[in-house]
Amino acid sequence: MLRKQTVSGTTRWGIAILALLCAGSPSQGATISTTFTVTATVLASCSVSAADLDFGVYAPGSGSDTTASSTIDVTCSNGATYTIKLDGGSVANDMTAREMSDGSSHTLSYGLYTDASCTTIWGDGTGSTATVGGTGNGSPQSVTVYGKVPAGQYATPATYTDHISVTVTY
Repeated sequence: MLRKQTVSGTTRWGIAILALLCAGSPSQGATISTTFTVTATVLASCSVSAADLDFGVYAPGSGSDTTASSTIDVTCSNGATYTIKLDGGSVANDMTAREMSDGSSHTLSYGLYTDASCTTIWGDGTGSTATVGGTGNGSPQSVTVYGKVPAGQYATPATYTDHISVTVTY
């Protein structure tokens, strides 16, 4: 407790306050630090889109197969390996004997292949079918689907369709 006493015209209060003002703050010469870890887990990711395959007009009496092609675009993370599989379609559900339908009981046979010479059937890798694979680079990669309608099918005149499911495994 501070008491007021006079010393040569200055109070002890003044001396006490002056002493506190002159003392300053404690020294700040010490520091401490730490580190922390920053993490992220990148998962493999792929997306797929496919363009329709249109054989156009089929002329059964021409004596020639009708061929067409389409593309499947796969975009996968850099370094992610993938496999593209095609199912047997919504009509025949048979990868080695695909068929299009006119919506009734009439069908038109066709095939989907991994090669332009139409020798390797594109399917799910079972039986006599093959798949197509690749390694992602972060950009779309186009893969060609080759199709063939064999000549000599005297189907009922109509528009024929089928729906193929594309599955990408990565």
